[in-house]
Amino acid sequence: MGNWIINHGLTSFILIVWMGINIFLFVWFYLFYDLGQQFFYTRHLLGSALSWARAPAAVLNFNCLLILLPVCRNLLSLIRGSFMCCGRTMRKELDKNISFHKLVAYMIGLMTAVHTIAHLLNVEWYNNSRRGVYDQLSTTLSNLEDTNNSTYLNPIRNINVTPTYFALTSLAGITGVIITLCLILIITSSMEVIRRSYFEVFWYTHHLFVIFFIGLVIHGAGRIVRSQQNVAQHNITLCKDRFKDWGIAPDCPLPQFAGGFPQTWMWVIGPMFLYLCERILRFIRYMQEVRYRKIVIRPSKVLELQLVKDGFKMEVGQYVFLNCPAISHLEWHPFTMTSAPEEDFFSVHIRSVGDWTQKLISMVEELPEGAQGPKMGVDGPFGTASEDVFDYEVSMLVGAGIGVTPFASILKSIWYKFKDSDPKLHTRKIYFYWLCRETHAFEWFADLLQVLEKEMEERGMGDFLTYKLFLTGWDQSHTAHVMVRFDEDTDVVTGLKQKTNYGRPNWEKEFEQVRKENPSSTVGTFLCGPAVLAKVLEKKCAKYSDVDPRKTRFYFNKENF
Repeated sequence: MGNWIINHGLTSFILIVWMGINIFLFVWFYLFYDLGQQFFYTRHLLGSALSWARAPAAVLNFNCLLILLPVCRNLLSLIRGSFMCCGRTMRKELDKNISFHKLVAYMIGLMTAVHTIAHLLNVEWYNNSRRGVYDQLSTTLSNLEDTNNSTYLNPIRNINVTPTYFALTSLAGITGVIITLCLILIITSSMEVIRRSYFEVFWYTHHLFVIFFIGLVIHGAGRIVRSQQNVAQHNITLCKDRFKDWGIAPDCPLPQFAGGFPQTWMWVIGPMFLYLCERILRFIRYMQEVRYRKIVIRPSKVLELQLVKDGFKMEVGQYVFLNCPAISHLEWHPFTMTSAPEEDFFSVHIRSVGDWTQKLISMVEELPEGAQGPKMGVDGPFGTASEDVFDYEVSMLVGAGIGVTPFASILKSIWYKFKDSDPKLHTRKIYFYWLCRETHAFEWFADLLQVLEKEMEERGMGDFLTYKLFLTGWDQSHTAHVMVRFDEDTDVVTGLKQKTNYGRPNWEKEFEQVRKENPSSTVGTFLCGPAVLAKVLEKKCAKYSDVDPRKTRFYFNKENF
C-alpha cells in the first residue's frame, strides 16, 4: 500500500480534485437554476430540463479550459525542466498528459450529450408553450413582448416555427449543431483502432478543434436561457396566479426577461492564448534549418536519421516531433532520440509502420548516393520519464522492439560518461532488458552493446551493466543454427558474450534477483513498450517493494506519447 501511494498517490489526488470540482460545479449550478427565484417562470416552461441543461454547461466550461493545456508540449517541457519545484513525482504526472487529455475529453463528451438532450427537450417545450399546448400561464409567458421585443421569455417568437427550424436557424442552435458534430468526429476518430490504422484520419479530424472552440465561444451569445430581471418589483409569490392583472395592477408589473451574459469565452480565452503561442513557437521551430549528417537503412526496414540543427540541446530519453512537408505539411509524428547529449548531432530510428513512415523510407531509399534527404521540420526536444534514469541508484530498463530507442540514448550517454570519467554519475547499477520478435532486429544496437561490453571490462566494471536480450519469435532453421554453434563464446544472434534468451522473461525471477542484489536501494523501472507489459511491470514493482523505506523500493515509469 505504501508503494502504491508513492507511485499513484499524487495521480489519485489530482483525479479526486478534478472530479470533485466537476461534481461541485454540476451540483452548484443545478441548484442555482433549480431554486433561483429569477428562473421561476423559466422553470414553469421547461421544468427540470433547465437545470439539466445548464449544470453540464458549467462542467463543459471547466473541462474546455483544461483540454488544451495537456497538449501544450512546450509549456509542459518548460514546467518539467525549468522549475526547481518540479520534482520527480510531479514530472511523472506531467508524463501522463495525454491520458489526462483523454479523460477530460470523455467528460466533455458525456456532458455534451446531457446538455444536448436537455436542450432538445427545452426547444420542444418552448414550442408547445408558444402554441398554447400547456396551461394558461405558460401561454401568457410565451406571448409576452414589448415594443422592442427584447424582454420576452420564450425565444421562439413565431407560432409557426418548428423545433427543427429553430434549432437550425438560431445562433445557439446552429453553433450547437456544429460543435456537437465536430466533437463526435474528433472522439470517434481518436479510437485506438482508427488512430493506429488510419493515423491521417485521426490527425486531420483532430484539427476540427479549431472550429469547435470558435463555435463554443459564439454559442452562448444566442442567450436562449433567460431569467427574470425585475424580481424585486414583480413578486412571484403574489403575482404568479394573477397573470391576467400583469401590467394593470401596480403591484404586478409585466415580468421582464433577459438572456445571461456569455461566459464561456472567459473560461477558455487563457488556454486558447497559450495554445496559440504554442503553435507559433512550433512554426518558428519548423522554419529552422535541419541538416542531414548521415542516413542509414537498418535491417527490418528501420531508417536511422542523424540530424543537425543549430542551438539544439537534448537530454537522455527525450523525443522530438518530425514533419516532412513532402509527405504532409500538417502531420507531426513523435520519435524518441537514440543519440546521446554528448554527441554533436541527434538521431532517430524510424520503423516502417503506417503510410507516413513507409513514404519517408521509400523517399530515402530512392535518394542518390550522398544526397541530402527531404526537408524535415523538427519540434522539440520534449521530456519523458527516461530523463530521470540517472536520478535512481539502480535502474531497470525494459524495451520491446523499437521501444528500445530511449534506452539506446541512455546506454550511449553511459558510455560517454565512463569515457570522460563524469563525477556526476551517481547510478551504481543498470539492468537492461530487450524483447524482440525477430533476430535481425538485434542488429540495430548490437554494435553499441558490444562497445559498452568491452568498455566495462577494460575498466573493471563488468557488473555495472547487466543486459539480457530475449528473442520471443524464431523458426526451426534458427533453432538448428543455434544448436550447432552453442559452444561458441559469443552469441549467434548478436555477437555479444551475453547469450540471447529465448521466450519471454520470468519477471518474478528478474525482480527477485534485482531486489536480492540491491538490498537497500531505490530502483527505477522504465518501460518503453505495450500497455499489457506495463501492467505486469507495475504490479511487480508494487509486489517487490519493501514496506521498510530503508530496503529496496521499485518505482515504475512508462514512456507516453
